[in-house]
Amino acid sequence: MNSEVWVVGTLLTSIILIVVTIVKGKVHPFLALLLASFYVGTMMGMNPVKMVNAMEEGIGGTLGFLAAVIGLGTILGKMMEVSGAAERIGLALQKCRWLSPQVIMVLVGLVCGITLFVEVGVVLLIPLAFSIARKTRTSLLTLAIPLCTALMAVHCIVPPHPAALYVTNQLGADIGSVIVYGLAVGLFASLVGGPLFLKLLGKRVPFKEVPAAFADIQARDEASLPTLSASLFTVLLPILLMLAKTVAELNMDHASHLYTVLEFIGNPITAMFIAAFTAYYVLGIRQRMKMEGLLDKTEECFSSIANILLIIGAGGAFNGVLKASGLGDSLATILSQLDMHPILLAWLVAIVLHAAVGSATVAMMGATAIVSPIMVHYPEISPEIMTLAIGSGAIGCTMVTDSLFWLVKQYCGATLNETLKYYTSATFVASLMALAGTFLLSYIV
Repeated sequence: MNSEVWVVGTLLTSIILIVVTIVKGKVHPFLALLLASFYVGTMMGMNPVKMVNAMEEGIGGTLGFLAAVIGLGTILGKMMEVSGAAERIGLALQKCRWLSPQVIMVLVGLVCGITLFVEVGVVLLIPLAFSIARKTRTSLLTLAIPLCTALMAVHCIVPPHPAALYVTNQLGADIGSVIVYGLAVGLFASLVGGPLFLKLLGKRVPFKEVPAAFADIQARDEASLPTLSASLFTVLLPILLMLAKTVAELNMDHASHLYTVLEFIGNPITAMFIAAFTAYYVLGIRQRMKMEGLLDKTEECFSSIANILLIIGAGGAFNGVLKASGLGDSLATILSQLDMHPILLAWLVAIVLHAAVGSATVAMMGATAIVSPIMVHYPEISPEIMTLAIGSGAIGCTMVTDSLFWLVKQYCGATLNETLKYYTSATFVASLMALAGTFLLSYIV
């Protein structure tokens, strides 16, 4: 039952089952992951009751921590959206004349993307790309691709984004370190995969005007937006609180009262709680919004995260069954014997799953379930590095299976072939650069 061939075959067929049910069967990823969990448990000869218990524990253990953080993070992102704070940051960067429009788009995507889901970020920030394209007579493709590549990068490798936070939690990585490393790797990958890649292509990138269907979409009136300081303070507050905890762990006496305070406020749940209420006041009440209206916005954003919570919960169930069935341990032994670096393995699994399934979140959870058991065989590689490796893979191959691909295509008025040639290639280059950055960091930290 536990022979190498059986273990590998069970894992591969479970991945194929996930891919086929999602892509061909049009089944929701939540149901596909649960189906794969039942399949693995059955193939590994698990007792049915123990199988269900493992799934229950996997769901509960995963969502117990993440549900609160994701909920609070969604409130913060919603306040950034409705207040116009994201646009304010974008407009401020636009005024930096010494930066090229493409680099501005990368920075806008990285900073604003910290609190925005990638699709929301595209919808919210694309008017800035429209505005710059009109003013500078620049091809919309050369602005949208850097923006969307940066949004994708921060979505995959920087907590408190759900998938990045999930991997960080599952691998036992320090969240503050992942944030710092993730932002550095994300910036490098986005600049190479966006502006530099497009510069190398030169005039081969076709000129695209703002599509007629979106010609009436305008950036908001600057006077109605919150101040730049308020916008930056709100978006960076949870990051700073979590980083303070990491610095305290490295440099302070753990018995001191100050350390206890910093450890408390730097916990992701506490940090996001503080940030959410700060956003209510700074971006809501100070902008003359009523609490009744803010409550309505909160309810709207909560309904939007049900989908992501279900997928993450099912990913936890799949992970739980892999561990409880013994498949994870058997797989770890097999993979540790392969002549492949674990960082490369993590990246490869994530990018293949993303290309196949079309969801970076599902890809990262699947990769985590496969990679996490082997980490005991490589104590020299930190969990932070493995977290980045998985996220780096998930950046790449944003193609026809991914809803983000179609969003970019429509907003840019590009053909299917053009979107594949330029945007999918850009995300692949960014993924390779993120992998290179992760390898470099592994020798430094």
